Formats: sequence, C-alpha cells, structure tokens
Amino acid sequence: MTMRVVIRHKVFPARADAPARVVFDQFALDLERGEVCAIIGPSGIGKTSLLHIVAGLDQDFDGSVEGRPREIGYLFQAPRLLPWRTARENLELVIPDHPERAEAWLAQVGLEGSENVYPQRLSLGMARRVSLARALAVEPKLLLLDEPFSALDEATAKDMQDLVATQVKRLRPTTLLVTHHRHEAAALAHRVITLDGSPARIVDDRPVRSARAAE
Repeated sequence: MTMRVVIRHKVFPARADAPARVVFDQFALDLERGEVCAIIGPSGIGKTSLLHIVAGLDQDFDGSVEGRPREIGYLFQAPRLLPWRTARENLELVIPDHPERAEAWLAQVGLEGSENVYPQRLSLGMARRVSLARALAVEPKLLLLDEPFSALDEATAKDMQDLVATQVKRLRPTTLLVTHHRHEAAALAHRVITLDGSPARIVDDRPVRSARAAE
C-alpha cells in the first residue's frame, strides 16, 4: 500500500525577532510499502519537520498523510528517554506485552550489562542505541530514523547500520531515514531524495543500486 504525503502549506510562525518561515509549499511524496527512502539536504531545511508530519506528531499544516500504518517506530534526533526509568524500563514501555524482549534488544545494540542504568548515566551514543532498540522493538510497519548513527564511533555506527539493514529486511517496514551522509543513504536505502530551497522542495529523487538495498 502506498503512503502519500501531501503538504500544501507548512509555516513556522514568527517568534521573537525571527520572522515567519514557510517550510513546505505544494510538497508531495509517495512511499511504497517496504521502501527505504533516505532524505538528505542542508541543516534546517525541514527534514525533521517532515518526519514529524509523517508520524502524525505535527498536525499544524495544510495537507494530509494517507496510508500511514498504526505501528510506528521513531528514533528521534534526541534520544527522548524517560529519565526516571532504566534502559530496560524504557524499552518495556513500548513492548508491555513482551517485557522479556527488552534485554534481548539491548544486547542487539551492544548494551548488555546496562539494563539497569538510568539515562543520565548513559553516554549520548549509548542513549541513541537504546532509542534505536526502542524504535525496532515495536516491529514497526513505518520506521522513522532521524540521523540514527550520529554520536556513534565508526565501528559502532557500522554495527548499528548492519542491525537496521537486518531488521528492515526482516520486517519490511516503510522507512524514512534522515542523514547528512551520502554513504549511509547509499548503504541502506532503495531511494535517495535531496531537499533544497525555501520552501523545501525535492531537487533530486533517484534509486540506489547498492548490494544491500537490492536485498
């Protein structure tokens, strides 16, 4: 089933000394079920805003999102872990019927032994891995990843890319990946979309023919 995103108009209102800014105008994006689409473009152009709209978190726009599934996994740009819950308890919140899976998911992101650690004691990279585990643990039909491998060292980032690729192949969610790195887009995506301009528009939309995406 195709998911269709139509943003006829999205504006950030004026605030303090900053004037109002039109982020999207007459913007449309179609995503096929199971497709992995990477979104690249300059900082501040609206990539995160697009993910919020697709997720249904931002409804302050003129437009619609059709075909959005209910099962959504979202790795936000900031980890957004509940500080009063341990790493394991943060995962248990999204899989309340299967809490036993929480430790297994933490192990998959390389955090075995950190189950009882609170977020304030985690490094940013560790917190991002908990967030990635949380996004994947729900077995989403729509997976939204906002710079998922930032704050990770090169070796860990490669391991997390492999994990995402494996889970995407297994679950076949429709996936939107925001990244600043073309090599990440080329490694994981079937399709790379480049945004530019103000308001943001699609200036390039091309398939990726990497071996991993072809799988």
